[in-house]
Order: sequence, then structure tokens, then C-alpha cells
Amino acid sequence: MQNNIDIAKKIACPTCQTMTIWSEKNTYRPFCCERCKLIDLGEWASESYAIAQKHSEEDEIFSSMMQTDPSINSQ
Repeated sequence: MQNNIDIAKKIACPTCQTMTIWSEKNTYRPFCCERCKLIDLGEWASESYAIAQKHSEEDEIFSSMMQTDPSINSQ
């Protein structure tokens, strides 16, 4: 009988590409270790990573509605 680690799926760590086990025993999954997890967090915090966003016509309409007239605030 094989244990759960033997049959667990192996994946590449997103940071260092080391093959690591995807299981509950790997508390850092999908990363291989805490170091790789923190490196990834740092990349997001420094805005090196970003999620692409498509701008739509609705975005333009709502952003223009949110802008206020500076003369109103200067009273």
C-alpha cells in the first residue's frame, strides 16, 4: 500500500520551479517553502506583479461621475 505522499500530485513551485508535493502536509503550497512564499508576496507588494485589466466605456462614465468640480470644494 502506498502512502499519501507517494500518490500526491507534484507541481513546480511558482517561484523557484522546484518540484514540490501538493498535499495538506505542504503548508506552503503551491510554494515549496516559506522563503519562496515570501518572495512571491514581496513581488505583489512592490507591484512587480499586476492583474491585467481591460478598461471599458462604463469605467470612463463612472470615473467621470466620481470627479468633482474643484470650484465646489474651494468655497
